Amino acid sequence: MNAQRAGSRPLLAGNWKMNPARASEAADLARGVIGAARAASATVDVALLPPFPWLLGVAELLHETGVGLGAQDCFWEPAGAYTGEVSAAMLSGWCQWVLTGHSERRQIFGESDEWVSKKTKAAIGVGLSVILCVGELDDQFEAGRTDEVVSGQLQAALEYMSPGDSGRLVIAYEPIWAIGTGKNADPEHAYRTMRVIRRVLDESLGDEASSRVRILYGGSANSGNVGSYVELPLCDGCLVGGASLKAHEFARMIEVVAEVYGGPTTEEATTS
Repeated sequence: MNAQRAGSRPLLAGNWKMNPARASEAADLARGVIGAARAASATVDVALLPPFPWLLGVAELLHETGVGLGAQDCFWEPAGAYTGEVSAAMLSGWCQWVLTGHSERRQIFGESDEWVSKKTKAAIGVGLSVILCVGELDDQFEAGRTDEVVSGQLQAALEYMSPGDSGRLVIAYEPIWAIGTGKNADPEHAYRTMRVIRRVLDESLGDEASSRVRILYGGSANSGNVGSYVELPLCDGCLVGGASLKAHEFARMIEVVAEVYGGPTTEEATTS
């Protein structure tokens, strides 16, 4: 157990992206992690973020399991002529979480810092908890601009946020050059960047409110390396992409995080 993390609750959030292809596969994937999540529920928070079409079916499976449900995106307006969009207000009745600012939304769909800020504000305004993503491109990393880029993204998102909102905010640091590449960030680099994130949170929200904001790592996290991240003093869990699409792998990640935080493993929970 890492004593520095005692008393904190880590979060493992599985971002399924545009997967799986069928509702039955989504159901199987959700069922496959419920046991591990329940076993670690005293120590670890777990959330699943399926694509919009599978949210309702997964919600039914997760009911009263303690596993959180989240959407991968939202729109900031509550209603209106916005074809193809889903508002935060529409999600608030049955989702607990929503993801904003993911690098794929920023890079592929051209979402600006302003858009990410509006989405984050709207989601928190209707009672959702938000996992806000920040991170740098490969060329920005190579040029030594990580601190500048991450600080700018985070400051823009926090501009219209009050300290009272901090309990529903999670920041995920996802170096874009590590997402889906198998090239995860060195824990030392992740730690340095998380220190920058914590400093910006302190300056923007105040120390007390900032302390309620969890910081995650995202970027090719798996059962083999998740321990090296959650052992970091400033890391409160992981945003997991590809590994969350394999139930046994994600379940093992939950077990590893529980072990780091001194909680029971699945085997210990089932035999106690």
